[in-house]
Amino acid sequence: MTDISQPERAKKRVFSGIQPTGVFTLGNYLGAIRNWGPLQDEYDCIYSIVDMHALTVKRDPVKFRQQTIESYALLLSCGIDPKKSIVFIQSHNPSHAQLNWILACATQFGELTRMTQFKDKAKKHPDDINTGLFTYPVLMAADILVYNADLVPIGKDQKQHLELARNIAVRFNQRFGDTFVIPDGYFGAAGASIKSLQDPTKKMSKSDDNPNACVYILDDKDTILRKFKRAVTDSDSEIRFAEGKDGINNLMTIYSCVTGKDFSAIESEFSGCGYGEFKLAVGEAVSDYLEPVRSEFKRLMGDKAYLKECYTDGAQRAFRISNKIVTKASRKVGFVDYR
Repeated sequence: MTDISQPERAKKRVFSGIQPTGVFTLGNYLGAIRNWGPLQDEYDCIYSIVDMHALTVKRDPVKFRQQTIESYALLLSCGIDPKKSIVFIQSHNPSHAQLNWILACATQFGELTRMTQFKDKAKKHPDDINTGLFTYPVLMAADILVYNADLVPIGKDQKQHLELARNIAVRFNQRFGDTFVIPDGYFGAAGASIKSLQDPTKKMSKSDDNPNACVYILDDKDTILRKFKRAVTDSDSEIRFAEGKDGINNLMTIYSCVTGKDFSAIESEFSGCGYGEFKLAVGEAVSDYLEPVRSEFKRLMGDKAYLKECYTDGAQRAFRISNKIVTKASRKVGFVDYR
C-alpha cells in the first residue's frame, strides 16, 4: 500500500470533525468527545465543526448558524484548547470543497451506492434524497486527506467512511504518484457505548422521539435528575452488571464513566439499595460531572468576540496547511498553476 512518510512532523496528526446538529448528548461526550482533549498533548490535533455536512438535511438558516457557534463553544468547553490544537468551522476553509471535487473524480459510483449510512438516511428523509447526501462520504475523505492526517478517531459506524477515504487516497497515489498519507483509525482509550434511558437496547440519540431517552450535556441538574428517575430498568431489584439487565447495565456504565469506579465497586457501594436510590445517585453524579462544561459554555457564549477570534484564527491556520496539499493535488491532476 502506498504511503508517505512525514519526517518533518514531531507528532502524528489527528483530524476529527463533528456536525453542529444541536447540543452534544451524554453519549457523544462519554463515547468520544471527552477523549479528544487528552489527545492534544500527544498528537498534532485538528478539530472541525463540519457544518458543510449538515446541509444534507434541510435546516433553518438562523437556527443552523446559532447551532454552529454553540457547537464550537461546546468543543472548547469540553477541553479542546485552541492554542494547542487547530479548531475551526469547516465552511471557513475553502480547501475542503476544492479537494472534494478532485477526489469525487477519483471515486467510483458503486463505492458510494454501498455506503450504509446513505441508505439509512435516505429512508429517514425520503422526501429529500439530495446529491449531497449521496456524495458526502467524498467530502469526509477530503476533510481527512486535505490535512494528510495520520489518524482519525472513529466509532463503529464510521469505519466504512474511513475505509473509503483510504481507498480513494491509495487510488489517487497509484495514478498520480505519492500525494496523500493513508490514514488509520485511532482506537485509543475505548469510549463508552451509552444507551437510551428509555430503550437501553438502542444507542442514546438526540433524534429519539422520547425526550426522556436522551441526556444533553447542557441539561440543568433538575432536568438530568428527572430523566434518570424515569430511566427504564428491569423487574429485578439487584444492582449488578449481568446479561438481560440492559437498563441497569447502562446506568452502571454511565456511573462508572463519571466516577471512575469499576462495576465491582459500584455493586458493593449499592448493595441492598433499590433502583430508585441508584438512579438518583447516577443522576447526581452525572450532573456534578457536567457542571464544569455547563459553566464554561455559559462563559464562552457570553464572549462572542473571543469565539470569533478563535475560529477565525483556527480557519487561517487550517488553510495554511490544507492549501499546500490542495495545490499539490491540483498540480498532480494537471491543473494550470496560476501562482
